[in-house]
Amino acid sequence: MSETALTLDHVTVRRGAKLLLDDISLTIPQGSHWAVLGPNGAGKTTILKIAATLLYPSEGTADILGHRFGRVDTRELRKTIGLVDPKQKFSNLPAQEIVLSGLTASNGVLPRWSATAAQLNHCAEMIELVGMTARADRMWADMSQGEKARTLIARALIIEPALLLLDEPTTGLDLPGRETLLKVIDSLRASMPALTTVMITHHVEEIAASTTDILMLKDARVLASGPVYEIMTPANLGALYDMSVVLETVRGRWFAFEGF
Repeated sequence: MSETALTLDHVTVRRGAKLLLDDISLTIPQGSHWAVLGPNGAGKTTILKIAATLLYPSEGTADILGHRFGRVDTRELRKTIGLVDPKQKFSNLPAQEIVLSGLTASNGVLPRWSATAAQLNHCAEMIELVGMTARADRMWADMSQGEKARTLIARALIIEPALLLLDEPTTGLDLPGRETLLKVIDSLRASMPALTTVMITHHVEEIAASTTDILMLKDARVLASGPVYEIMTPANLGALYDMSVVLETVRGRWFAFEGF
């Protein structure tokens, strides 16, 4: 396996005259845990789509888990990538069936397909990992936003990915839901040391304590990237959001306030 999960080399993405990414170069090592931070329209989701093999660069190259995007069967490569998108819609199915649907990359379990005993056991393990065992029979329509997010993480993990991509998984969560989800993210990172994770967020306080590196994007370009304790500074955050920032840490978590 490649030592890098994602390498972008001078990647640009255009949509007409609009630049979604502008000459991005980035290396994400295997086993690292990244948070991608930036204002709306900075290019965060565009990078995630490239990493998920859902969007091809207009210029430059992308190597994903050691394979050059465009020179590899993306159907096979996607079997090693887990994607968590809270905007994804599902039929009104129980959590267990939604998690199992990750094995077939479908919206629900396919007709005439049945999971093996080993797959059912693995599904139960993933549901337990995200703290949904007592809610495995809960229907999608009856789940809270936090329960849906945890179910989607279990669904992404059931394929045993080498790369896990999380697109704003804390969106719409209240305080208990957010804190529960961040604990889940910390625990899965601890229990799966080979896993690489990339998580998009708008908010500093939603960066999990287990995060190793930060990518700050502004105006479709890299403002700063690298180890979290080097990059997460008041100066960098101030430049990112065009404001004076005071930054504090509590139990490995970050909190930002407007400076005076």
